[in-house]
Amino acid sequence: MQTASASASVADAVDPRPKPRQSTSFILASGLSRDDLTKLTAQGFHVETRTQGRITPQVVRLRIPQGASLTQARQKVRLVDAQASADFDHYYYLDEGAGTCTGPDCRATALVNWSASNAAQCGPTPLIGMIDTGINLEHEALKDQAIEVLPAPASHADASLQDHGTAIAALLVGRRGSQTPGLLPDAKLVAVDAFYRDGGTADRTDVMSLVAGVEALAERGVQVMNLSLSGPPNEVLQNAIEAAQAKGIVIVAAAGNNGPGAEPSYPAAYPGVIAVTAVDQELNVYRRATQGGYVDLAAPGVNIWTASSKGSGTLKSGTSYAVPFVSAATSLLLASNPTLDPKVVQSGLEARTRDLGKPGWDPTYGFGLIQVAGLCPQPTKPAPVTASYEQPAALPFAAQTSEVP
Repeated sequence: MQTASASASVADAVDPRPKPRQSTSFILASGLSRDDLTKLTAQGFHVETRTQGRITPQVVRLRIPQGASLTQARQKVRLVDAQASADFDHYYYLDEGAGTCTGPDCRATALVNWSASNAAQCGPTPLIGMIDTGINLEHEALKDQAIEVLPAPASHADASLQDHGTAIAALLVGRRGSQTPGLLPDAKLVAVDAFYRDGGTADRTDVMSLVAGVEALAERGVQVMNLSLSGPPNEVLQNAIEAAQAKGIVIVAAAGNNGPGAEPSYPAAYPGVIAVTAVDQELNVYRRATQGGYVDLAAPGVNIWTASSKGSGTLKSGTSYAVPFVSAATSLLLASNPTLDPKVVQSGLEARTRDLGKPGWDPTYGFGLIQVAGLCPQPTKPAPVTASYEQPAALPFAAQTSEVP
């Protein structure tokens, strides 16, 4: 039998090629008029796709003129309309790694003082949205759960794998009594599959797909948006994030897995987005977690037991898997007071943490490990004892460990 460490080594060697940072053929523009597009078309640009423009000015994907560089093409757009936003079509990737723990102490919820009985006292949870890969809705933890999957923003030759999306969805709303129960099994989840392969080295998404996903979730009425993904800064994406925040949506995103010396990861590093890093059972930061001045909170994200799209369950690591803990905590805070402003929600979460690392805020752990206790008022009478969310004492026979580059 192959050991977990050997399995992780194999996973690391699957595809060592660097992941592309951006498209080499397209740029994006937002806020252009019809006359502006006519002028650009005359200069050799070609309009490929557009967003609906429902919460932020319409975003247009432009194929650049033959022989022009991306920088030259962006400058041409800005010369046509200096008020418009123009940027490269950046790619965004999932923040996951390998899980290796196989013992009964591989638990996460105890670190944040989470229990299903306490969660039930907070009231009806708000609608939760997520942008991720596809989801296996036939998985025993997700079948018949309140999950709505919106159409993909665009069609692609190679669809995304369902591993990551299934794992994140199960952490949020996995069925009570399954091998991988979720933090909020009674909550309603709206998901957008914005990822694809298209011959690349890993599941990835782009700015157009993310903006379309953000718009779709905002229109659907979500109050919390789980983004277990990261990439470079992008002006067009930032506009969409700010538009969603202006509608009162709390956005929770992964701090990134590029290492402690890496550049900030986005959208987590945008103002007002709650950036989540990952810690292990000993409260050490995940070895690949990106650190910096934008990190807000820490949550369990190493050796997290969750659903596997092709089996019962698996162990996962990465800042991706820490995000659902904070998204769920955000949902509890809003359940008891649905009208809270996103900034007040963020401050409320930051005030309910266990300080880690240096005293006070620090760039490794942010304000510390999120704590669920006290997020909503307690009833005057003790609530009936219900089963807490916890990982199995022993991993089921179908358990796997895996890593996607």
